Amino acid sequence: MTVQHPRPSSAGVTVSRTCLICRTPFEPFMSLGRQPIANAFLTADAFESEFFYELRVGACPSCRMVQLAQHVDPELMFHEQYAFFSGTSKGMTLHFAEMATALRERYLGGADPFVVEIGSNDGILLQNYLGTPVRHLGVEPSANVADVARAKGIRTLSRFFDTDLAKEILGQDGQADVVTAANVMCHIPDLHSVIAGVRALLKPTGALVFEDPYLGDIVGKASYDQIYDEHAFYFSVTSLGRLFAMHDMEIVDVEPQDVHGGSMRYTVRHRGAGPVSPRVPARLQLEQQAGLDRDETYADLRRRIEASRDELVALLHRARSEGKRVVGYGATSKSTTVTNYCGITSDLVEFISDTTPIKQGKFSPGTHIPVRPYTEFEAQPPDYALLFAWNHEREILAKERSFLDGGGRFIVYVPKVGILS
Repeated sequence: MTVQHPRPSSAGVTVSRTCLICRTPFEPFMSLGRQPIANAFLTADAFESEFFYELRVGACPSCRMVQLAQHVDPELMFHEQYAFFSGTSKGMTLHFAEMATALRERYLGGADPFVVEIGSNDGILLQNYLGTPVRHLGVEPSANVADVARAKGIRTLSRFFDTDLAKEILGQDGQADVVTAANVMCHIPDLHSVIAGVRALLKPTGALVFEDPYLGDIVGKASYDQIYDEHAFYFSVTSLGRLFAMHDMEIVDVEPQDVHGGSMRYTVRHRGAGPVSPRVPARLQLEQQAGLDRDETYADLRRRIEASRDELVALLHRARSEGKRVVGYGATSKSTTVTNYCGITSDLVEFISDTTPIKQGKFSPGTHIPVRPYTEFEAQPPDYALLFAWNHEREILAKERSFLDGGGRFIVYVPKVGILS
């Protein structure tokens, strides 16, 4: 299918005035203001050359796909200094081990099974197939994390997945039983090229299984920090069903996942390749009831986001006026949206604690809050920890019993601004 691609606006940014899926004109329902690249943690000598763009998001009035209206060039986001490694979370390591088992049991039990992962990161999923009969191939454009995967023995290409690469893989390895992706499909503006490639690569009985942050959770929780440069789309079953129908494919199952603040796992097959789970029509009905197909839902979301911003800033100013120390917990991509949209600097948050070595000693994008090792958080516990990594809340609270027992408290802003007691 031929689609109209975003129109270049300025160096590093393209502007979409029509839906990337169906080409219908759309208007953003809100702007989260001037934003830097979410994962571009930087040193002080790079402040003056830092890249910024306007973060605007809208909902297509026709296919209902929620999407960004400006897109940062992929090469600026995914490169040899990419700062996100999936394997740093024990919870996510377990999640992907369970996902790998489910895929093997459902789709990889035949002769010479073959799985391709789009956006394979450090190999957190594919590592579970090492030493098994399952052939694998990871596709990961960020060279530094791809190198980590290769060091584990995981076959990995440092490329962006599209129709051309799918044809190369098909010629070398044959058709795949499974193509999978996790928190990746929503990153890709040219989804039509990707889906066309997946369709060609999959066996007639094969399945595309992917998971991404779920629009229903974002709307329900007003989790505006899920909106940042890497996330070109915010998926619902409604919008994805219309997208895959354009490629003669269909969603046959949906499974909610308690990761990344609320995700959905989608199983997609060639049309007619298998039965459709009753979970699919049930979820479509829930989306209609939640108003995900109505403009007024997004107008209300904008108002709730603005109120959340004002409440969080007021709470941080109050803590400062009382002489309390506040430290950020988790130098996440999501934290970039929050700090820049809310205007949070080191005047309100002393530093951000993070366990990722590549981020330590650097500064947060845009607002330039220092990022320091977790050992500094342990050595001098603050009065409050602003929980940027709220999607790992359960794991973090279990880890931080001594901080809590010592009187420390976590500030949260999803689904509501408050202090965890």
